Amino acid sequence: MNYEEKLGRWMAAALEDTALLEELAAVRHDEAAVADRFYRELEFGTGGLRGVLGAGTNRMNIYTVRRATQGLADHVNESGLPKRVAIAYDSRKNGARFAREAARVLAANGITAFLYPRLEPTPALSWAVRTLGCGAGVCITASHNPAEYNGYKVYGADGCQITSRAADAILAAMGRHDYFESPRVADYAQAAADGWIREIDDACLGDFVDAVLRLRPGNDVRRLRLVYTPLNGSGLEPVRLLLSRMGIPDENITVVPAQEQPDGDFPTCPYPNPEIREAMTEGLRLCDAVRPDLLLGTDPDCDRMGAAVPDGAGGYRLLTGNEMGVLLLDYICRTRAANGTMPARPVAVTTIVSTDMAAPVAAKYGVELRRTLTGFKYIGEQIGLLEAEGYPERFLFGFEESYGYLSGTHVRDKDAVNAVMLACECAAWYAAKGMTLLDALQALYAEFGFYRSALRSVSFAGESGMKAMRGIMARLRGKPPAEIAGYAVEGMTDYQSGATGLPKADVLEYRLSGGAKLIVRPSGTEPKIKVYFSAVGGSEAEADGIIEALSGAAGALLHG
Repeated sequence: MNYEEKLGRWMAAALEDTALLEELAAVRHDEAAVADRFYRELEFGTGGLRGVLGAGTNRMNIYTVRRATQGLADHVNESGLPKRVAIAYDSRKNGARFAREAARVLAANGITAFLYPRLEPTPALSWAVRTLGCGAGVCITASHNPAEYNGYKVYGADGCQITSRAADAILAAMGRHDYFESPRVADYAQAAADGWIREIDDACLGDFVDAVLRLRPGNDVRRLRLVYTPLNGSGLEPVRLLLSRMGIPDENITVVPAQEQPDGDFPTCPYPNPEIREAMTEGLRLCDAVRPDLLLGTDPDCDRMGAAVPDGAGGYRLLTGNEMGVLLLDYICRTRAANGTMPARPVAVTTIVSTDMAAPVAAKYGVELRRTLTGFKYIGEQIGLLEAEGYPERFLFGFEESYGYLSGTHVRDKDAVNAVMLACECAAWYAAKGMTLLDALQALYAEFGFYRSALRSVSFAGESGMKAMRGIMARLRGKPPAEIAGYAVEGMTDYQSGATGLPKADVLEYRLSGGAKLIVRPSGTEPKIKVYFSAVGGSEAEADGIIEALSGAAGALLHG
């Protein structure tokens, strides 16, 4: 079926969502626009679905959500999993509607849907899956993508994002269904009256926050002054509840007004990602007036956290995900060693693209450092393995460079509520010693070396872009470079080979002379290739110079 035939099929389907029908009518004579909406189906992987909102098979809409949920329902019913599924959504456009549509399909398939009655964070969904004994979970979110995106993230019974095997099973089940006739859809009100759709009560969220609080080392944080931004997402309620229970007075917390309330348009931060300076600009401006100890920001589904700290010169400096990860790793290790709560054979987990500085920090405290593929589901999987061995307490901390952190086993995903607690505790601990977090970071660099990391993303649009990405990766495999930016390639790892001990992944790693490293990875959620750089030097200037050289060579590497 060609693009025009698919367009005709959708337009003839008597779409319930008239806005989608109007969109298709508006573009029906635009060949490129039609092709972009129908040249593929949204890819369903271990992160579920993610895409631009709109009409077509390559868009997020009620029909792609229903079809995906029918595939999930088939998987749950066929695999003997508990016939219970938890559902959450964040502030994205159509989030509540997509959540209700998923609940309707599950109910029609004899599966009880537990639905948060208002927007809640992704980690709260992971918590609900485990607490309510569900066979799966669904979170309607596009994480930190721009406002035109939404997504459908699927979790397993362990509260972790689904494995590749489960994703393949759901995808195969989806293949048995079309977008319109075959998904079963219940009447929402009747399903709720019959008990197939149930609201998750407030106690579940409160218990989640309490689980985070139990991870506190217990420093006195009452004097901390904070500026906080939920970036118009789902973090406001749980983060304010956490900070209150930690004992930080309300008058010490200033929430960024323009970013306080949920708003799927994200009017002050078109790319609502705390990794991006633009998203944190409103908070940084407020810092100039409030002069807090910390600026904290959480992304729309509140699983990533960004922070800025006083720079000693009257301004504020944003910390990278790697810098915060190393600070928290060292803080957790040193405090647990000091108070006698360090477990036997402790384990910390990070990813192959995160800073190499984690290795010497972990080694100092006798902590085993495990590296996984990119994606916090792999860190969550390591917690599950320790749990299966009977030693979940061995897990100390997991982090990834993209601002994801977790210090407990209460959930199986990155948790920005947990990260806010850790950042406040860490800042208070150093403040008692007369140090800021930037002072602490400089002390770690002086001890372990000046590590630097950077990321460059190259975007590719549409069908031709996807082909171009595949061509670049094929070329790099077929003709590996001998040097990059003048640094000899001393070793290369192709994670697609299956010889690494990790699952196969479309990732290439180049180890360079002088201890530098470059990794090339197509994004799993966006049409772009990401290039990661890392270096270590005897000074900041030396390490920064290496990163600058590698970044400058990235374009030539990708485009030949």
